[in-house]
Amino acid sequence: MSGRDLFCQPRRIGRGAALTLVFAGVLVTGAATGALPGGLHPGAAGRKDAPGAARTAPRHEDVQRAAAEAMADGTSPMEAAERAVSRSGDRWGAVYSRGEYEEFQEALDGEYTGVGLWARRGRDGRIEVTKVQPGSPAAAAGIRRGDRLRGVDGRRVDGLPVTEVVSLLRGDAQDAPAGTTVRLGLERGTRAWSETLRRARLSTDPVTVRKLAGSVTVIRVAAFTKGSGDTVRSAVRRAPGDGRIILDLRGNSGGLVTEAQTAASAFLDGGLVATYDVDGEQHALHAASGGDTARPLVALVDGGTMSAAEMLTGALKDRGRAVVIGSRTFGKGSVQMPSTLPDGSVAELTVGHYRTPSGRAVDGRGITPDLEAGQDALRRAETVLSGLGDPS
Repeated sequence: MSGRDLFCQPRRIGRGAALTLVFAGVLVTGAATGALPGGLHPGAAGRKDAPGAARTAPRHEDVQRAAAEAMADGTSPMEAAERAVSRSGDRWGAVYSRGEYEEFQEALDGEYTGVGLWARRGRDGRIEVTKVQPGSPAAAAGIRRGDRLRGVDGRRVDGLPVTEVVSLLRGDAQDAPAGTTVRLGLERGTRAWSETLRRARLSTDPVTVRKLAGSVTVIRVAAFTKGSGDTVRSAVRRAPGDGRIILDLRGNSGGLVTEAQTAASAFLDGGLVATYDVDGEQHALHAASGGDTARPLVALVDGGTMSAAEMLTGALKDRGRAVVIGSRTFGKGSVQMPSTLPDGSVAELTVGHYRTPSGRAVDGRGITPDLEAGQDALRRAETVLSGLGDPS
């Protein structure tokens, strides 16, 4: 991955933070960040009440020094770096092994090895399935949204850091490839059972398009993986000239920021998408010219709309291009910078934040929709679109 790539990748704090993209085998709604030009990553500072959110982040040289000292002492540089990040209180600082970083790069190409589960840690600390990928091993086994994950290969997962649960699902300790098996302990209501699944090489399909009555096109973007921005632009071009568009970003945990920027270019004719600061220095991201500014547009969001998806939402809302419907977004607006440690692992530390075109901070606040809606968000969107008139 080049330093110019912009991405929102799974992250953790030491071994204890939540991964947040499907690509690790489950999607855990915990944290999501995206890289900015030069390898900077926006998106993951937590809400104001998040533990450690207000503490001072460590400097890269401090983490590098800890890793170098560990290397000289014959101990693990990665573990030393994790301790330094953990002590700093940088909630969204992260340390990745070389293999994890390679997996994340691969994931951003839209492929991963796993069983096809999205999940998150609930308020009770248990792992809950939030989505099952069609055609995946999990789907074939009849696993459903709302099922609880009790164990992996005989090990109880209640109370384990989510990263460890993900690692067990993937078989990271055994470097398990596609074709190897994993036994899941599951629970649905009062029923408890086990399923043995065979890991598979799966492709994500982050953009889906469907038509509704009244020339309404729904473009759903689950994550901004490579090529998703162009797919959105193609879908907009193919939409009926007299039609209306619903851009569904609910549950979108982020992705490549360049792809979100390209998606913004489908609806904007140039201009500002977001600004971000790095150690006090200001930068800006702009849309390309030539986007469709005529078709009525509604963006759907919820508490699972994060990072790069929030950046896109903020641009469309602030610039008056879309009516935003749903519930307040997650609120991830921090900027991280990566650096490679002596053993090849990678540390990412918080160095700044990004803002919407009007200068509003997203970090810890999220984006408040124009119209609040829950399960009826899609119906509300259709109603709003019917009153926006025909494209001029």
